[in-house]
Amino acid sequence: MATMTQAAPASKKALWTGRTLSGLTIVMLAMDGIMKLVKPGPVVEAMAKLGYQDGVTVGIGVLLLVCTILYAIPRTAVLGAILLTGYLGGATASHVRVGEPPFPVIFPEILGALIWGSLLLRDARLREFLPIRR
Repeated sequence: MATMTQAAPASKKALWTGRTLSGLTIVMLAMDGIMKLVKPGPVVEAMAKLGYQDGVTVGIGVLLLVCTILYAIPRTAVLGAILLTGYLGGATASHVRVGEPPFPVIFPEILGALIWGSLLLRDARLREFLPIRR
């Protein structure tokens, strides 16, 4: 029976870089989710501009917070990253649909890259699946 090779453990620098990037991403996403629950005027206006009715804002905020919490917990981080990828894809589609300028369209993709990049720096098992080799 063939055995799978173990991915090399991340260096301390890579591990802490991944943790720091994850932390920053988690803070940004959590703030966005909380703002959707609190619903200050600018959030309500932004959601209306994207074509969302006021009644769905809280549900979207709860969804974002649940996905972010899953990403923040090491045992469920990969599931959280997968769910956040879907969430951010929807955000990108919403911005494209209303004809937003480039930065609001690209920003969710930047967050997605930070989510996965930081997770790859933290998790040796996930690096096993990458086709990148030295």
